[in-house]
Amino acid sequence: MPAKKYRFYSPTQPPSLSMSELVCKTLDHDATDVLIDKWLEHRNDAYWEWFMRVRERRHSALHTLQRGEQLLAWSKGDFVPENIFMRTVDTARMIPLDRTWTTHVYHHRSMQDRKLSMMPVVFTMLPELMLLRGMHDHGCDDIFIIVTDMKRAEMDAATEYFKFVCRYTFGQTVKRKAEREIHYRHARLKYALEHQRRTPCFPQIDLIFRAILYERRPPFIVLFSHQTTSYSQIFFTHPVFVPAADIFLDFPSGCPNPCCTEDCEMIRFPRNGQDGAVVLPLKRGARRCFRRVRAREMCNWVDCDVAFSEEIPSRSTGVGERAGECASSVSVSGKGSSAGADPDAARPAVRGQVCGKCKLVKYCSAEHQRRDWEEHRRLCARPAQGEEKE
Repeated sequence: MPAKKYRFYSPTQPPSLSMSELVCKTLDHDATDVLIDKWLEHRNDAYWEWFMRVRERRHSALHTLQRGEQLLAWSKGDFVPENIFMRTVDTARMIPLDRTWTTHVYHHRSMQDRKLSMMPVVFTMLPELMLLRGMHDHGCDDIFIIVTDMKRAEMDAATEYFKFVCRYTFGQTVKRKAEREIHYRHARLKYALEHQRRTPCFPQIDLIFRAILYERRPPFIVLFSHQTTSYSQIFFTHPVFVPAADIFLDFPSGCPNPCCTEDCEMIRFPRNGQDGAVVLPLKRGARRCFRRVRAREMCNWVDCDVAFSEEIPSRSTGVGERAGECASSVSVSGKGSSAGADPDAARPAVRGQVCGKCKLVKYCSAEHQRRDWEEHRRLCARPAQGEEKE
């Protein structure tokens, strides 16, 4: 049942995207390709060195990996997205990072009046967006970014506000005590941003942020700040969407100044996994604002919809597993399912066969393995001999 729509804006009621006064600039797949080519041309040494380290340790943890555990691998070829593969969190497939996406950038009309392009906004966080897009097989064709000019303290206050609002308004009736607290926090942020003449104003930020959550249900939303002394925050809608800490611990999302000794991040990318990530406590149930999140292991051939009989063990703990919430997943087709229904319940169990060379992917049949070889061949490689002995 879709959430009831309201004509007037309220911090405690579901808003609509049509109520927003912000301008939406959409960058399509072709624009994304242009940005990726430009990023590769103007190579950033910090990111280059990080990806090279990924290549050096490509199969170092192969024999200790649990089934379905997140993995980033680069085995062959030049440094281009099509040669770097990531295991998706929803289907456990190894898919290259060359899949593009559509970016929806919401910003204040004053930026449009000044004819400021939104391309630099996406370019600034392009490596992070590539990795976040690569984590998902379904549901990440559209990425949403809200442009603000909030500074660090204001961004921190807004982060706590959205976590509080999502805890008490999504999927349940707002209690009177929580409603008073929401209005109080909202008024403080509204006054602070108006006093500093920030654009857009906080009611518009709040409206568009929650409207995207209600209507588009993305895996994550980015709150971008173009202030030079601030950072941009990534909000995840479920713990399973957070990048694994053992892969991204040394990811270079910090200040580009080599003389900087502080942990001042431009993009607050969760390098420590769920410990450092902002996960919105969205309750799944009642109004069914969000479909269940179930990670399933599927045939690595991208056009195959066969899911194997066993579910991938969830690595999410704590944040997303409170009473009334479900820590398990999206349907394998990516289109969701009715409450209580398992889309694969009527299907016969499929064991699948693991690739005998790299041991990283699984197929439902030899035919699909042959079809996938043209892409998988760029990744498929045996572990080093020293690693095999371990």
